[in-house]
Amino acid sequence: MRKRQSYVTTSFQTRDDEHGQKVLSGYFMKYDDETKICQGLYEKIDKQAVEKSLRSNDIRALFNHDSSIVLGRTTNGTLTLTSDDVGLRGDILINEDDPIAMGIYARIKRGDISGCSFGFFPLDIESIKREDGTYLDIIKDMDLLEVSPCTFPAYPQTEISARQQDLQAGIQKRLDIRKTQLKERFTHE
Repeated sequence: MRKRQSYVTTSFQTRDDEHGQKVLSGYFMKYDDETKICQGLYEKIDKQAVEKSLRSNDIRALFNHDSSIVLGRTTNGTLTLTSDDVGLRGDILINEDDPIAMGIYARIKRGDISGCSFGFFPLDIESIKREDGTYLDIIKDMDLLEVSPCTFPAYPQTEISARQQDLQAGIQKRLDIRKTQLKERFTHE
């Protein structure tokens, strides 16, 4: 399975914490919000999907999914993530000695950057075919790797292409299962 990225528009807050350090706060993921992946395929994240990752992963906060621009990480406490009824909320403690991090903080504070995203590997997906012929994939479990404030909260073309390939493979798998079920039904009658 390919690594996926999901994008949302959010309202980050910039603030100083009780020690005078700069903090970015906001939701990186909202539960149960449907996202259109491509024609005929929608996806939403179940609240339980991040529970294992929050307990065991060293999750990074990156900028634009760029692993060379690390803004924080959970194991050293510069990124804290909490799950509530709305979604996955995060606080990134900004390194004021890092001019790139300070520039990102300033752009978010000014409102130039308002998107966010998260990168993950889906581990458990419940697929539902709806009456209108579309599919809804509910991510029940994931391996969450990173969260990212990002410039463009929209699916890049390569991600859409990868998702469309996954959709075609999923449809073919469903057809194969249905064929097998029909064969079994008619051979037992």
